[in-house]
Amino acid sequence: MTAVLSAKVSPYVQLGTAYEQELGIQGIPPAMLAHKWQPADLLAPHSDLDIRILLAQPPQDWWEWNHRLAAAHMAVVSQEIVNRRLLEHPPGFAFTLPEVDQRRVAPAELATWSMISGHPRVFHRWKSQAQMAPWSRADELFYRGILDARVGGRYRLSADSADNVHIDLPGYRRHCIVWHYLAPCWFAIASLATRTRCPGKFAALAQWHPPDLEHYGQAFARQARDQHDQSIAGLLRQAHAAVTAAMQHLPAAAEHDEAPHPTSTMTVGMLRVRVARWLYYLDPPPGTATAYLVRREARELHAAAAALRAFAFDQVTGEQRLAARMADLLPTGPTTERVLRDTLTTWHRHRTLVEDFLNAGVPS
Repeated sequence: MTAVLSAKVSPYVQLGTAYEQELGIQGIPPAMLAHKWQPADLLAPHSDLDIRILLAQPPQDWWEWNHRLAAAHMAVVSQEIVNRRLLEHPPGFAFTLPEVDQRRVAPAELATWSMISGHPRVFHRWKSQAQMAPWSRADELFYRGILDARVGGRYRLSADSADNVHIDLPGYRRHCIVWHYLAPCWFAIASLATRTRCPGKFAALAQWHPPDLEHYGQAFARQARDQHDQSIAGLLRQAHAAVTAAMQHLPAAAEHDEAPHPTSTMTVGMLRVRVARWLYYLDPPPGTATAYLVRREARELHAAAAALRAFAFDQVTGEQRLAARMADLLPTGPTTERVLRDTLTTWHRHRTLVEDFLNAGVPS
């Protein structure tokens, strides 16, 4: 079934339906399917759909499951040329329902989710729990990490690849400035300033604007929808000014008595889908660009290795020793096609270890 853009039905609703259908065809239907960000945050044809897969229980074989997931993703991307951008990459996380039920998914991450399919009552309970959970050091690290990746001159418009953009390239550049730079910074600062887990970027722009920032918040909330009269250079200057002004409301880092959460479930959930990503990046549909995604893998893999080594620092428990061994299987330098192929070979050679790690700590 071909996903067709419609003025009446959101292309993201159609993509979610098509994705669930292809997962079913591949024999791996999810218990629930969600995506990051709220519907107001997804602006076609430029926003990508960042999917999260929720399973009733872990598969018997994660390696084989990932191959099926990669095939499903490729099938949906191949339906329409615009899907090369709308479905830029395979899902970002895979969790089990018990992991979410037992509140092992970071509340700041879960607060941004929107449901594609599943059980609305259960999903809304999760979202409510995520909003009501006590503020923690993990929240501080989550939101400050978003800022650290963008402020102080670290945002580069040229780094937002347009290789898979086939509609309105100038509009995509403006979209990147507002939606990949200004809005995430505003979202993070608003959350830190109010100690509230904001559900989305548009909500932050529309709802958080102290008196000295009101003109910025309201202006960019409008520009997120209609940027056609803005020059790219002018919009970038305005975004820099807005972020600089908003940073004045950033509170000092809070002190917390508890140690940082080891984020083992988050790291495991991210690594569960990596094989599917690499398979897709290394053998994409004809005409689809993935070289920039290959390079981008280094950032998340290095973060995963650091989290695993922090968790396993004294290697007292079996779970810590397993984490340390898994960290040794992750690339340490830049990621290239050769590096990812070699990593796939390494993971396959140590398949028992990898399977044990991906199932580590899964609640019964």
